[in-house]
Amino acid sequence: MDPFEKSTHEIPAAGLPEGLSARALRRNDLDQAILLSQEAGWNQLPADWEIFMELGLAIAVLDGDRIVATAAMLPYGGRFAWISMVLVTAAYRRRGLASWLLRYCVARLVHDGLVPVLDATPAGREVYLRLGFRDAWAMHRLVLERRHDRPSFDCPHDVAVRPLTHSDWPAIVAYDGAVFGAERERLLRGLARRLPHAALVAERAGRMSGFLLGRDGRRMTQIGPLCADDVAVARALLAHALADLAPPLAVDLPDRHHALGAWLSELGFRAERPLTRMVHQRPAAFDDTARLFAVAGPELG
Repeated sequence: MDPFEKSTHEIPAAGLPEGLSARALRRNDLDQAILLSQEAGWNQLPADWEIFMELGLAIAVLDGDRIVATAAMLPYGGRFAWISMVLVTAAYRRRGLASWLLRYCVARLVHDGLVPVLDATPAGREVYLRLGFRDAWAMHRLVLERRHDRPSFDCPHDVAVRPLTHSDWPAIVAYDGAVFGAERERLLRGLARRLPHAALVAERAGRMSGFLLGRDGRRMTQIGPLCADDVAVARALLAHALADLAPPLAVDLPDRHHALGAWLSELGFRAERPLTRMVHQRPAAFDDTARLFAVAGPELG
């Protein structure tokens, strides 16, 4: 269910530079939205933009019929919502469009009773701190550029990894909700369809002990979310997925999981950039980072 009332998808333009307007992104805008994310060197495909239109709200700032800036909000479980896809085309930068979009998203979410959350680059973090966001925890994007050998890893004898099946969904949704902090079944099901080779479940003693999903991208394949009881289960899931996935691959790994990061480094993954999970007016996020070994991506959480 869309938590944003469709009747309010016309966005007031107060505060925008003269001549610009704002409205909800539409399906016939996808080509322009993709051009914006390509200009920034980002990884999104049309299917990623469709997530925001179907499950949340994507905003377009227009100069006439041309989209010159965007932002997106993705609500989760009536508790919090992600802000992402804040993009401004080069010719319109330094005119306050990104700040306007961020302020609008924060005000809209707070009005709707949702806590704004986002994953920030170092440059973006300074802006978000001024808007009332606080650091929750840090992660790094790890990238594998070249083809790798099958990972050398002995799966624990009591852990079984297998492809996800339809009957697994109730357990996956419950497990993910406990780790992520909110229910997001529709998003997870969409990811499973996009990258079946990475849709895996781990079991220990007949009980789910973790799962892995992923998605295709314009520049690289994103691995995550990865939720597991412990690092041994997380490694087992990743080892199975990496055996079937071709580089380039990206994993957004919380910094607290040093052992898993060291293992990925041995496989050839290299740190590309740091990210900080930030929460508006709160010192802590909603997730359980002890069991969260890879996020779905900075734009999804």
